[in-house]
Amino acid sequence: MRSEHVILVDSSDREIGTEEKLSAHRRGVLHRAFSAFVVHPDGRMLLQRRALRKYHSAGLWSNTCCSHPRPGETVIEAAERRMVEEMGVSVDLEPAFSFTYRADLEHNLIEHEFDHVLIGRSSAPPRPAEQEVADWRWVTVADIRNQLMRSPEDFTIWFRLVFDRVVDVLEADGGKAA
Repeated sequence: MRSEHVILVDSSDREIGTEEKLSAHRRGVLHRAFSAFVVHPDGRMLLQRRALRKYHSAGLWSNTCCSHPRPGETVIEAAERRMVEEMGVSVDLEPAFSFTYRADLEHNLIEHEFDHVLIGRSSAPPRPAEQEVADWRWVTVADIRNQLMRSPEDFTIWFRLVFDRVVDVLEADGGKAA
């Protein structure tokens, strides 16, 4: 298996180098990432529960797909590639917004990401890769809000940080956010 590298960036998302993925997460250096949300035409969001063998945030619920572009790959190319690899769904994704966050994780790892949030629409049933995804479900915004209030620890940190803003984008676009 080849070593994965992430793209290191400055606070304006300008590339400044690359680093092996696990090393970047150990050192907490700022790198480019994406978080993709697939929304059903009826407004429900497709969530995934991360596989139990993931090196961080294992078993937590999160957005449809998240990862890092490879060197030489655009954010959209990476997100659409990973959506197929991870969730078995081909969907056109559009940029919504970006944000930067830093969070300490288990195993002395640090997420420090310039995260591009992407949104796509689909009703296709996922066919997830079991090494990536433990479970999945279509969920209404109201149900997600309730679950976040009851058990925020069941969700990834980046999902908790970005969920309300994604809903705002969907509502501003006139899209259903059921």
